[in-house]
Amino acid sequence: MIVLIYKIANILAGILLGITALDRLDGESDFFNNIAKKLMPFTTTIGGASLGLGIYFLLGFHHILYNALAIAAGLLLLTHVLSQIPTIGDSLVKVSKKLMPFKVIVGVALLIMTVLRFLGIHILG
Repeated sequence: MIVLIYKIANILAGILLGITALDRLDGESDFFNNIAKKLMPFTTTIGGASLGLGIYFLLGFHHILYNALAIAAGLLLLTHVLSQIPTIGDSLVKVSKKLMPFKVIVGVALLIMTVLRFLGIHILG
């Protein structure tokens, strides 16, 4: 069950982060924009699930690239919250800001890898 929640959170994080690239794919229908608008209030929850479960699953040293992408997505979605964490908050904000230019790449890569995992195809760790 927790793996399913992790995959759903990663798909939603991928949509939120990769919306600029995904918007070009759907043309006039605004399919991805409509989804992103509905997901905006849940950004913190989605980012927290991706970050927290990404760290949890990374500790098993399986699927390292996939979990690293989930952690990066969580950091990118939680930039506004990270500064409130005592002692390590400033460091996490710096990491998040360094990842910001790669936001769309992280989002689309995470979305693709997660959809492939739902189909049972495990590529690149």
